[in-house]
Amino acid sequence: MGAIQALRGTRDILPAEVGYWQKVEAVVREILGKASYREIRTPIFELTSLFERGIGEATDVVGKEMYSFQSRGKKPYSMTLRPEGTAGVVRAYIEQKLHASGGVQRLWYTGPMFRYERPQAGRQRQFHQIGVEVLGSADPRADVEAIAIATDILQTLGLKNLHLDLNSVGNSEDRQRYREALIAYLTPYQAELDPDSQDRLTRNPLRILDSKDKRTGEIVQDAPKLGDYLCDESKRHFERVQNLLTQLGIPYQLNHRLVRGLDYYSHTAFEIISDDLGAQATVCGGGRYDNLVSQLGGPETPAVGWAIGLERLIILLQELDTLPQSPLDFYVVSRGEQAEENALVLAQKLRHAGFSAEVDLSGSAFGKQFKRGDRSGAAACLILGDEEAQNQTVQIKWLATGEQKAISQSDLLANPDELRQQLQTTHPQQLP
Repeated sequence: MGAIQALRGTRDILPAEVGYWQKVEAVVREILGKASYREIRTPIFELTSLFERGIGEATDVVGKEMYSFQSRGKKPYSMTLRPEGTAGVVRAYIEQKLHASGGVQRLWYTGPMFRYERPQAGRQRQFHQIGVEVLGSADPRADVEAIAIATDILQTLGLKNLHLDLNSVGNSEDRQRYREALIAYLTPYQAELDPDSQDRLTRNPLRILDSKDKRTGEIVQDAPKLGDYLCDESKRHFERVQNLLTQLGIPYQLNHRLVRGLDYYSHTAFEIISDDLGAQATVCGGGRYDNLVSQLGGPETPAVGWAIGLERLIILLQELDTLPQSPLDFYVVSRGEQAEENALVLAQKLRHAGFSAEVDLSGSAFGKQFKRGDRSGAAACLILGDEEAQNQTVQIKWLATGEQKAISQSDLLANPDELRQQLQTTHPQQLP
């Protein structure tokens, strides 16, 4: 029997890569914390009806991509692994009565999402997102604050070659007028559209605008523009968003074909795109969704949010290769039963004193342990044989210079600040 492998569309995040994820999470927590966003954690599976009502039954996500299954028990019901984060956050906002306190709720989340689609670089069936939701404000400033924070996160991480695509999808009445005009324009071309777009023509025609099919793209080039169907109020909202972005010095480009893939969007829609990712270029996407809370049974609550796909973001960070290596202060080698026990105790004392220490647990000859110590990147190697263990001493070898001397273990630990200074002098990259 062969070895069991990970399921198609899933992948292991190995220790060499985890540092990039931790770097992203640390930057996100710092920037969102400064802007008074609070973390929320929701279940990874919900009632299927939540996504059918929230995302829209006519969307590809609900129609083709969700992982749904029946519960056990006398009255089974359909559950779904969450394909995105907003619907679950809104469900919690309503159920837990977060709106009862009044004012604006600034929330953020992170975690795995699940969609059935063809796996490729940066796109998996289990993937991860970081997202924010601002609930309770119809002010265009909320749209721009969300965009500005996403921009800050990506720029702080060192990403370049990014640009912001912006559009307005108006309110529900605007979209209905535009939907009718778009269907009227596309119907004569129905036979020339790609199969997916033919299926969307009456179900979800706005999605045809972002089709990747070459012929469909040529057809929609001359399609009516959604901006021509916006009411005065929608136009004022969008103009304010653009003016505020300009005041913040955030460049953008209008993209009249940008509609996003989910039914709940209204007014502002945006994507932050990387020119370094090829076809899968969107790093962050979001927009306003003023009707979703009420559609799911809550009070009328305007809202705006976005999500960043972490797999695509990590690809970009790996290309930048800016991740600092975690410093290692001491690599501890030992030989003999008493020395091996003493090495474990000494390493633990060093950790308690604020140093990093790795104990070689191989039990192999000193020569092999020394080679691993040289490869470890440690500042110094601590060497213990039975003689050192009996005398409570240790040989300390500074790996950058090869200098080695014996020292009592009590003296090694007596002055942590002095020891830290030695580390800094001998191995400068170890300390900031």
